[in-house]
Amino acid sequence: MVVTKERPLASLFRQIGGGAYPPVVETFERGKTIFFPGDPAERVYFLQKGAVKLSRVYEAGEEITVALLRENSVFGVLSLITGQRADRFYHAVAFTPAELLSVPIEQVEKALKDNPDLSMMMLKGLSSRILQTEMMIETLAHRDMGSRLVSFLLILCRDFGLPTQEGITIDLKLSHQAIAEAIGSTRVTVTRLLGDLRQDNMISIHKKKITVHNPVTLSQQFT
Repeated sequence: MVVTKERPLASLFRQIGGGAYPPVVETFERGKTIFFPGDPAERVYFLQKGAVKLSRVYEAGEEITVALLRENSVFGVLSLITGQRADRFYHAVAFTPAELLSVPIEQVEKALKDNPDLSMMMLKGLSSRILQTEMMIETLAHRDMGSRLVSFLLILCRDFGLPTQEGITIDLKLSHQAIAEAIGSTRVTVTRLLGDLRQDNMISIHKKKITVHNPVTLSQQFT
């Protein structure tokens, strides 16, 4: 497999399976389910555009966000890690409009054995996701919704942030409802809390993109 300098993981993923099993391109609107817990784990996904939310659904109906994936992420690989073919563990939902590539899990397994570069790239991606999951669990441990929201914004700054003159702009168009779903709150509460942060000049919002003016100050004062 040839690795290009730009987005090498994308290049590798497109070549998995060769001409016999080309990746399938799929698009999902925001809020659409990619797979449910209990679905057969038959394919592995590569996120080309947008963001995907992974969550755990519990018997009482409570849904807990465990990761928010950005472009150039691979997911749906739990069976490859455990070495046992199992059903889906997470609920995967398009957090924003998303474009995905998917290939049969058997082809990914073969590619990982044949290509050390692919194995190392996926390991790095999984390590980053584990760290984010730990941060998300920490975020949801906050009982105060203000602290929970701020913690979530800081995670987004880390994983989706772009430096600008005004601070760190989160490179996602986020509705108040989407944020509320991610942190286990309501749209009304999120709207009020974001309004408070804007009034205190901690953040600004332009075309649904949030800019955190000073993440360090925000962290020190509100978490």
